[in-house]
Amino acid sequence: MAETTPSIDIQPIRLTEGALKALNKIRQDENIPDDHYLRVGVKGGGCSGFTYVLGFDVRKEKDDVFEISGMPVVMEKAHQLYLLGIEIDWSDGLNNRGFVFNNPNATDTCGCGTSFSA
Repeated sequence: MAETTPSIDIQPIRLTEGALKALNKIRQDENIPDDHYLRVGVKGGGCSGFTYVLGFDVRKEKDDVFEISGMPVVMEKAHQLYLLGIEIDWSDGLNNRGFVFNNPNATDTCGCGTSFSA
């Protein structure tokens, strides 16, 4: 019998339609294997203390698995405190192109848009 991947029904983050479109394009253009999930996380560093992690990766032991708008997502349990309620969007403007993180938990951010403190 095949082992099923447990998934949690709560959606701790939100992916906008623009973000989903960009992520699906990256998955297709880069030939990301089907066993890779979207990894959302944080790491120490940046001008405000933390930076966001966003990329495709295999599931690890410390991860929780989520299905968000059809996108399989993994997130380390310890990172959820900093990411609960975050909205990830895609900006395609003239002055700014890339993923935008709207984090209600951030107490401070910097001009780069990828660094925050909580």
